[in-house]
Amino acid sequence: MSAETSSSSSPTSASHGPAERAAVIDHAALAHNVNTVRSWAQPAQVMAVVKADAYGHGMIECARTAVAAGATWLGVAHVSEALQLREAGLTTPTLAWLHTSGTPFGRAVEEGIDLGVSGWELDAIAEAARRLERPARVHLKIDTGLGRNGCPPEEWDALCARAAELQRPGLIRVVGVFSHLAVADEPEREHEVDAALNRFHDAVALARSHGLDPDLRHLANTPATLARPDTHLDMVRFGVGMYGLSPFAGEGPETFNLRPVMSLTTTLAANKLVPANQGVSYGYRYRTGAATRLGLVPLGYADGVPRTADEAPVWIDGRTYRVSGRIAMDQFMVDLHTEEQEIQVGAPVELFGPRSGILASEWADAAGTINYEIVTRVGARVPRIHVNREAARRGAEEKK
Repeated sequence: MSAETSSSSSPTSASHGPAERAAVIDHAALAHNVNTVRSWAQPAQVMAVVKADAYGHGMIECARTAVAAGATWLGVAHVSEALQLREAGLTTPTLAWLHTSGTPFGRAVEEGIDLGVSGWELDAIAEAARRLERPARVHLKIDTGLGRNGCPPEEWDALCARAAELQRPGLIRVVGVFSHLAVADEPEREHEVDAALNRFHDAVALARSHGLDPDLRHLANTPATLARPDTHLDMVRFGVGMYGLSPFAGEGPETFNLRPVMSLTTTLAANKLVPANQGVSYGYRYRTGAATRLGLVPLGYADGVPRTADEAPVWIDGRTYRVSGRIAMDQFMVDLHTEEQEIQVGAPVELFGPRSGILASEWADAAGTINYEIVTRVGARVPRIHVNREAARRGAEEKK
Protein backbone atom coordinates (compact mmCIF):
# COMPACT_ATOMS: atom_id res chain seq x y z
CA MET A 1 0.00 0.00 0.00
CA SER A 2 1.34 3.41 -0.87
CA ALA A 3 0.18 6.98 -1.22
CA GLU A 4 1.63 10.32 -2.28
CA THR A 5 1.78 13.38 -0.07
CA SER A 6 3.76 16.58 -0.32
CA SER A 7 5.46 16.54 3.06
CA SER A 8 6.78 13.93 5.47
CA SER A 9 5.86 15.95 8.56
CA SER A 10 2.20 14.89 8.57
CA PRO A 11 1.84 11.65 6.59
CA THR A 12 -1.61 10.94 5.24
CA SER A 13 -3.18 7.84 3.84
CA ALA A 14 -4.50 7.80 0.29
CA SER A 15 -7.95 9.11 1.19
CA HIS A 16 -8.67 8.91 4.90
CA GLY A 17 -6.73 11.71 6.57
CA PRO A 18 -3.78 11.17 8.93
CA ALA A 19 -2.21 7.72 8.65
CA GLU A 20 -2.48 5.48 11.73
CA ARG A 21 1.08 4.37 11.03
CA ALA A 22 3.34 4.89 8.04
CA ALA A 23 6.75 4.35 6.56
CA VAL A 24 7.31 7.69 4.86
CA ILE A 25 9.62 7.36 1.85
CA ASP A 26 11.34 10.60 0.81
CA HIS A 27 12.21 10.40 -2.88
CA ALA A 28 14.16 13.66 -2.75
CA ALA A 29 16.57 11.93 -0.36
CA LEU A 30 16.66 8.84 -2.56
CA ALA A 31 17.53 10.84 -5.68
CA HIS A 32 20.16 12.76 -3.73
CA ASN A 33 21.78 9.50 -2.61
CA VAL A 34 21.92 8.14 -6.16
CA ASN A 35 23.50 11.37 -7.36
CA THR A 36 25.99 11.20 -4.49
CA VAL A 37 27.10 7.67 -5.34
CA ARG A 38 27.37 8.53 -9.03
CA SER A 39 29.94 11.16 -8.05
CA TRP A 40 31.80 8.62 -5.89
CA ALA A 41 31.77 5.86 -8.49
CA GLN A 42 32.26 7.61 -11.83
CA PRO A 43 33.12 6.56 -14.46
CA ALA A 44 31.70 3.23 -13.25
CA GLN A 45 28.00 2.64 -13.82
CA VAL A 46 25.59 2.42 -10.87
CA MET A 47 23.28 -0.52 -10.26
CA ALA A 48 20.44 0.40 -7.91
CA VAL A 49 19.74 -2.66 -5.77
CA VAL A 50 15.99 -2.85 -5.19
CA LYS A 51 15.67 -6.43 -3.93
CA ALA A 52 13.48 -7.21 -0.90
CA ASP A 53 10.98 -4.53 -1.90
CA ALA A 54 13.82 -1.99 -2.08
CA TYR A 55 14.94 -2.85 1.46
CA GLY A 56 11.37 -2.31 2.62
CA HIS A 57 10.96 1.05 0.89
CA GLY A 58 8.79 -0.02 -2.08
CA MET A 59 10.51 -1.59 -5.07
CA ILE A 60 8.63 -0.13 -8.03
CA GLU A 61 8.57 3.48 -6.85
CA CYS A 62 12.17 3.45 -5.65
CA ALA A 63 13.34 1.86 -8.89
CA ARG A 64 11.66 4.59 -10.92
CA THR A 65 13.29 7.34 -8.89
CA ALA A 66 16.71 5.67 -8.96
CA VAL A 67 16.60 5.34 -12.74
CA ALA A 68 15.46 8.95 -13.11
CA ALA A 69 18.41 9.96 -10.93
CA GLY A 70 20.92 8.19 -13.15
CA ALA A 71 21.14 4.54 -12.12
CA THR A 72 21.69 2.57 -15.35
CA TRP A 73 20.99 -0.89 -13.92
CA LEU A 74 18.61 -2.45 -11.41
CA GLY A 75 19.55 -5.38 -9.19
CA VAL A 76 17.31 -7.94 -7.50
CA ALA A 77 17.79 -11.30 -5.87
CA HIS A 78 14.98 -13.23 -7.57
CA VAL A 79 13.62 -13.41 -11.10
CA SER A 80 10.14 -12.95 -9.63
CA GLU A 81 11.21 -9.47 -8.48
CA ALA A 82 12.64 -8.65 -11.90
CA LEU A 83 9.39 -9.71 -13.55
CA GLN A 84 7.49 -7.31 -11.29
CA LEU A 85 9.73 -4.51 -12.53
CA ARG A 86 9.02 -5.45 -16.15
CA GLU A 87 5.28 -5.67 -15.49
CA ALA A 88 5.45 -2.14 -14.07
CA GLY A 89 6.99 -0.93 -17.33
CA LEU A 90 10.61 -0.64 -16.21
CA THR A 91 12.81 -1.68 -19.12
CA THR A 92 16.12 -0.70 -17.49
CA PRO A 93 18.75 -3.49 -17.65
CA THR A 94 18.07 -5.74 -14.65
CA LEU A 95 20.12 -8.50 -13.05
CA ALA A 96 18.70 -11.30 -10.87
CA TRP A 97 21.25 -13.56 -9.17
CA LEU A 98 19.64 -15.99 -6.68
CA HIS A 99 17.89 -18.98 -8.27
CA THR A 100 16.22 -22.25 -7.35
CA SER A 101 15.08 -25.24 -9.36
CA GLY A 102 11.73 -23.47 -9.69
CA THR A 103 13.09 -20.22 -11.14
CA PRO A 104 11.26 -19.32 -14.40
CA PHE A 105 14.33 -18.96 -16.59
CA GLY A 106 12.21 -18.94 -19.74
CA ARG A 107 10.25 -15.91 -18.58
CA ALA A 108 13.51 -14.18 -17.68
CA VAL A 109 14.95 -14.78 -21.13
CA GLU A 110 11.72 -13.59 -22.77
CA GLU A 111 11.80 -10.38 -20.74
CA GLY A 112 15.47 -9.66 -21.36
CA ILE A 113 16.43 -10.11 -17.70
CA ASP A 114 20.12 -10.74 -17.06
CA LEU A 115 20.84 -13.81 -14.94
CA GLY A 116 23.62 -14.43 -12.44
CA VAL A 117 25.19 -17.86 -12.85
CA SER A 118 27.14 -19.67 -10.14
CA GLY A 119 27.18 -23.13 -11.72
CA TRP A 120 24.23 -25.47 -12.10
CA GLU A 121 21.97 -22.77 -13.55
CA LEU A 122 23.97 -22.37 -16.74
CA ASP A 123 22.64 -25.42 -18.57
CA ALA A 124 19.07 -24.78 -17.39
CA ILE A 125 19.28 -21.21 -18.70
CA ALA A 126 20.80 -22.38 -22.00
CA GLU A 127 17.99 -24.91 -22.44
CA ALA A 128 15.40 -22.15 -21.92
CA ALA A 129 17.22 -20.04 -24.52
CA ARG A 130 17.25 -22.99 -26.95
CA ARG A 131 13.48 -23.43 -26.62
CA LEU A 132 12.86 -19.72 -27.14
CA GLU A 133 15.46 -19.33 -29.88
CA ARG A 134 16.71 -16.26 -28.07
CA PRO A 135 20.11 -15.86 -26.38
CA ALA A 136 20.20 -15.54 -22.62
CA ARG A 137 22.28 -12.78 -21.03
CA VAL A 138 24.34 -14.09 -18.13
CA HIS A 139 26.83 -12.80 -15.57
CA LEU A 140 29.18 -15.47 -14.25
CA LYS A 141 29.70 -15.25 -10.49
CA ILE A 142 32.95 -16.28 -8.83
CA ASP A 143 33.12 -16.93 -5.09
CA THR A 144 35.98 -14.70 -3.90
CA GLY A 145 35.61 -15.70 -0.25
CA LEU A 146 32.05 -15.05 0.96
CA GLY A 147 31.19 -18.74 0.77
CA ARG A 148 27.56 -18.35 -0.35
CA ASN A 149 26.60 -18.74 -4.00
CA GLY A 150 29.22 -18.07 -6.61
CA CYS A 151 31.35 -20.66 -8.36
CA PRO A 152 34.13 -22.16 -6.20
CA PRO A 153 37.55 -21.19 -7.60
CA GLU A 154 38.35 -24.86 -8.21
CA GLU A 155 35.39 -25.12 -10.60
CA TRP A 156 35.76 -21.74 -12.30
CA ASP A 157 37.82 -22.98 -15.24
CA ALA A 158 35.21 -25.63 -16.08
CA LEU A 159 32.35 -23.11 -15.77
CA CYS A 160 34.06 -20.65 -18.11
CA ALA A 161 34.79 -23.43 -20.60
CA ARG A 162 31.14 -24.50 -20.58
CA ALA A 163 29.97 -20.90 -20.93
CA ALA A 164 32.25 -20.41 -23.93
CA GLU A 165 30.90 -23.62 -25.44
CA LEU A 166 27.31 -22.40 -25.07
CA GLN A 167 28.13 -18.88 -26.27
CA ARG A 168 29.60 -20.05 -29.58
CA PRO A 169 26.22 -21.20 -31.01
CA GLY A 170 24.51 -18.12 -29.56
CA LEU A 171 22.57 -19.77 -26.73
CA ILE A 172 24.02 -17.38 -24.16
CA ARG A 173 25.94 -14.11 -24.06
CA VAL A 174 28.33 -13.65 -21.14
CA VAL A 175 27.67 -10.01 -20.33
CA GLY A 176 29.47 -9.80 -17.01
CA VAL A 177 31.62 -11.37 -14.32
CA PHE A 178 30.84 -10.50 -10.71
CA SER A 179 31.32 -11.41 -7.07
CA HIS A 180 30.36 -10.14 -3.62
CA LEU A 181 32.57 -8.96 -0.78
CA ALA A 182 32.34 -10.40 2.71
CA VAL A 183 34.06 -7.78 4.91
CA ALA A 184 34.09 -4.49 3.00
CA ASP A 185 32.07 -2.95 5.84
CA GLU A 186 34.97 -3.58 8.25
CA PRO A 187 37.72 -1.17 7.15
CA GLU A 188 40.31 -2.75 9.45
CA ARG A 189 40.08 -5.92 7.33
CA GLU A 190 41.37 -4.30 4.16
CA HIS A 191 43.84 -7.11 3.50
CA GLU A 192 40.96 -9.56 3.14
CA VAL A 193 39.29 -7.21 0.67
CA ASP A 194 42.61 -6.96 -1.20
CA ALA A 195 42.75 -10.75 -1.42
CA ALA A 196 39.18 -10.98 -2.72
CA LEU A 197 39.89 -8.29 -5.33
CA ASN A 198 42.99 -10.16 -6.51
CA ARG A 199 41.02 -13.40 -6.79
CA PHE A 200 38.40 -11.54 -8.79
CA HIS A 201 40.95 -10.15 -11.26
CA ASP A 202 42.39 -13.65 -11.69
CA ALA A 203 38.91 -15.01 -12.38
CA VAL A 204 38.25 -12.37 -15.05
CA ALA A 205 41.58 -13.15 -16.70
CA LEU A 206 40.74 -16.84 -16.79
CA ALA A 207 37.32 -16.12 -18.29
CA ARG A 208 38.96 -14.07 -21.03
CA SER A 209 41.41 -16.88 -21.73
CA HIS A 210 38.39 -18.94 -22.76
CA GLY A 211 37.36 -16.32 -25.28
CA LEU A 212 34.77 -14.66 -23.07
CA ASP A 213 34.74 -10.87 -23.19
CA PRO A 214 32.45 -9.55 -20.43
CA ASP A 215 31.34 -5.94 -20.75
CA LEU A 216 30.83 -5.54 -17.01
CA ARG A 217 33.03 -6.45 -14.06
CA HIS A 218 31.23 -5.71 -10.82
CA LEU A 219 32.34 -6.43 -7.28
CA ALA A 220 31.68 -3.36 -5.11
CA ASN A 221 28.73 -3.27 -2.73
CA THR A 222 27.85 -0.08 -0.85
CA PRO A 223 30.75 -0.17 1.65
CA ALA A 224 33.29 -0.89 -1.08
CA THR A 225 31.76 1.81 -3.25
CA LEU A 226 32.22 4.34 -0.45
CA ALA A 227 35.61 3.24 0.85
CA ARG A 228 37.43 1.25 -1.83
CA PRO A 229 37.56 3.00 -5.21
CA ASP A 230 39.87 0.29 -6.51
CA THR A 231 36.88 -2.08 -6.46
CA HIS A 232 34.60 0.11 -8.61
CA LEU A 233 35.65 -1.48 -11.92
CA ASP A 234 32.88 -1.15 -14.55
CA MET A 235 29.88 -0.97 -12.21
CA VAL A 236 29.04 -0.68 -8.51
CA ARG A 237 26.01 -2.20 -6.82
CA PHE A 238 24.45 0.46 -4.59
CA GLY A 239 22.24 -1.16 -1.97
CA VAL A 240 21.84 0.02 1.59
CA GLY A 241 23.49 3.39 0.91
CA MET A 242 20.81 4.27 -1.61
CA TYR A 243 18.35 4.32 1.26
CA GLY A 244 20.53 6.65 3.30
CA LEU A 245 21.92 4.03 5.68
CA SER A 246 25.58 3.79 6.54
CA PRO A 247 27.13 0.31 6.25
CA PHE A 248 29.88 1.19 8.72
CA ALA A 249 29.53 0.77 12.48
CA GLY A 250 30.05 4.07 14.26
CA GLU A 251 29.74 6.21 11.14
CA GLY A 252 26.47 7.91 10.28
CA PRO A 253 25.17 8.54 6.77
CA GLU A 254 26.17 12.20 6.91
CA THR A 255 29.82 11.09 6.74
CA PHE A 256 29.16 10.10 3.12
CA ASN A 257 26.65 12.84 2.26
CA LEU A 258 23.76 10.36 2.36
CA ARG A 259 20.25 11.16 3.59
CA PRO A 260 17.94 8.65 5.32
CA VAL A 261 14.98 7.88 3.08
CA MET A 262 12.53 6.17 5.44
CA SER A 263 10.76 7.64 8.47
CA LEU A 264 8.70 5.25 10.61
CA THR A 265 5.85 7.22 12.12
CA THR A 266 2.57 6.91 13.99
CA THR A 267 0.63 8.83 16.64
CA LEU A 268 0.21 8.32 20.38
CA ALA A 269 -2.71 5.94 20.97
CA ALA A 270 -3.11 6.35 24.75
CA ASN A 271 -1.70 8.25 27.72
CA LYS A 272 -2.63 6.99 31.17
CA LEU A 273 -1.64 7.66 34.76
CA VAL A 274 -0.17 4.70 36.69
CA PRO A 275 1.28 4.33 40.19
CA ALA A 276 4.86 3.69 41.22
CA ASN A 277 6.09 0.11 40.79
CA GLN A 278 3.63 -0.51 37.96
CA GLY A 279 4.76 -3.47 35.85
CA VAL A 280 4.82 -2.68 32.14
CA SER A 281 4.15 -5.19 29.36
CA TYR A 282 4.88 -8.91 29.28
CA GLY A 283 7.19 -10.26 31.94
CA TYR A 284 7.33 -6.94 33.83
CA ARG A 285 10.79 -6.26 32.45
CA TYR A 286 10.17 -2.62 33.33
CA ARG A 287 8.57 -1.12 36.44
CA THR A 288 7.84 2.53 36.99
CA GLY A 289 10.04 4.26 39.54
CA ALA A 290 7.32 6.71 40.58
CA ALA A 291 3.77 7.64 39.68
CA THR A 292 3.90 8.49 36.00
CA ARG A 293 2.10 8.42 32.69
CA LEU A 294 2.58 5.66 30.16
CA GLY A 295 2.23 6.44 26.48
CA LEU A 296 1.07 3.70 24.12
CA VAL A 297 2.66 3.53 20.65
CA PRO A 298 0.61 1.42 18.19
CA LEU A 299 3.48 -0.35 16.45
CA GLY A 300 4.81 -3.77 17.35
CA TYR A 301 6.68 -6.76 16.06
CA ALA A 302 3.87 -7.57 13.61
CA ASP A 303 4.82 -4.26 12.00
CA GLY A 304 8.50 -5.18 12.00
CA VAL A 305 9.53 -3.40 15.20
CA PRO A 306 12.10 -5.73 16.81
CA ARG A 307 10.76 -7.39 19.96
CA THR A 308 14.25 -7.32 21.43
CA ALA A 309 14.81 -3.56 21.05
CA ASP A 310 14.96 -2.76 24.75
CA GLU A 311 15.18 0.96 25.57
CA ALA A 312 15.26 2.00 21.93
CA PRO A 313 14.73 5.74 21.34
CA VAL A 314 11.29 7.08 20.43
CA TRP A 315 10.48 10.68 19.51
CA ILE A 316 7.08 11.86 20.80
CA ASP A 317 5.83 15.38 20.17
CA GLY A 318 9.25 17.00 20.21
CA ARG A 319 11.06 14.97 22.88
CA THR A 320 12.97 11.69 22.82
CA TYR A 321 11.99 8.91 25.24
CA ARG A 322 12.87 5.22 25.56
CA VAL A 323 10.88 2.05 25.00
CA SER A 324 9.71 0.83 28.41
CA GLY A 325 9.19 -2.92 28.73
CA ARG A 326 8.80 -5.67 26.19
CA ILE A 327 7.62 -4.72 22.69
CA ALA A 328 4.43 -6.64 21.89
CA MET A 329 2.86 -7.76 18.62
CA ASP A 330 0.93 -4.54 17.98
CA GLN A 331 2.18 -1.98 20.48
CA PHE A 332 4.75 -0.88 23.01
CA MET A 333 4.82 1.46 25.98
CA VAL A 334 6.90 4.52 26.83
CA ASP A 335 7.36 5.95 30.32
CA LEU A 336 6.74 9.68 29.89
CA HIS A 337 8.21 10.43 33.34
CA THR A 338 5.52 12.91 34.34
CA GLU A 339 2.20 12.85 36.15
CA GLU A 340 0.88 15.67 33.99
CA GLN A 341 -0.89 14.93 30.72
CA GLU A 342 1.50 17.03 28.67
CA ILE A 343 1.13 14.90 25.57
CA GLN A 344 -2.28 14.40 24.01
CA VAL A 345 -3.56 11.31 22.30
CA GLY A 346 -2.86 11.81 18.59
CA ALA A 347 0.50 13.51 19.14
CA PRO A 348 3.11 12.66 16.47
CA VAL A 349 5.48 9.76 17.12
CA GLU A 350 8.60 8.86 15.11
CA LEU A 351 10.72 5.80 15.74
CA PHE A 352 13.40 6.94 13.31
CA GLY A 353 13.69 9.52 10.60
CA PRO A 354 14.95 13.03 9.84
CA ARG A 355 12.33 14.84 11.93
CA SER A 356 13.49 13.16 15.14
CA GLY A 357 17.11 12.76 14.11
CA ILE A 358 16.95 9.15 15.31
CA LEU A 359 18.73 6.74 12.96
CA ALA A 360 17.60 3.22 12.11
CA SER A 361 21.03 2.14 13.36
CA GLU A 362 20.04 3.23 16.89
CA TRP A 363 17.14 0.77 16.79
CA ALA A 364 19.53 -1.80 15.36
CA ASP A 365 21.92 -1.27 18.26
CA ALA A 366 19.09 -1.70 20.76
CA ALA A 367 17.99 -4.93 19.05
CA GLY A 368 21.46 -6.36 18.50
CA THR A 369 21.18 -6.31 14.71
CA ILE A 370 22.03 -4.08 11.72
CA ASN A 371 20.21 -1.13 10.18
CA TYR A 372 19.57 -3.11 6.97
CA GLU A 373 17.26 -5.41 8.94
CA ILE A 374 15.38 -2.60 10.69
CA VAL A 375 14.08 -1.04 7.47
CA THR A 376 13.68 -4.27 5.50
CA ARG A 377 11.49 -5.93 8.12
CA VAL A 378 8.90 -3.11 8.34
CA GLY A 379 5.70 -5.05 7.74
CA ALA A 380 3.02 -4.89 5.07
CA ARG A 381 0.52 -3.54 7.63
CA VAL A 382 2.49 -0.29 7.58
CA PRO A 383 1.63 1.67 4.40
CA ARG A 384 4.49 3.18 2.43
CA ILE A 385 3.70 6.83 1.86
CA HIS A 386 5.87 8.23 -0.93
CA VAL A 387 6.69 11.92 -0.66
CA ASN A 388 8.48 14.35 -2.99
CA ARG A 389 8.25 11.69 -5.67
CA GLU A 390 7.38 13.61 -8.81
CA ALA A 391 9.52 16.63 -7.91
CA ALA A 392 12.53 14.39 -7.24
CA ARG A 393 12.20 12.67 -10.61
CA ARG A 394 11.74 15.92 -12.49
CA GLY A 395 14.74 17.44 -10.76
CA ALA A 396 16.85 14.38 -11.45
CA GLU A 397 15.97 14.39 -15.11
CA GLU A 398 16.82 18.10 -15.38
CA LYS A 399 20.31 17.47 -13.91
CA LYS A 400 21.19 14.86 -16.53
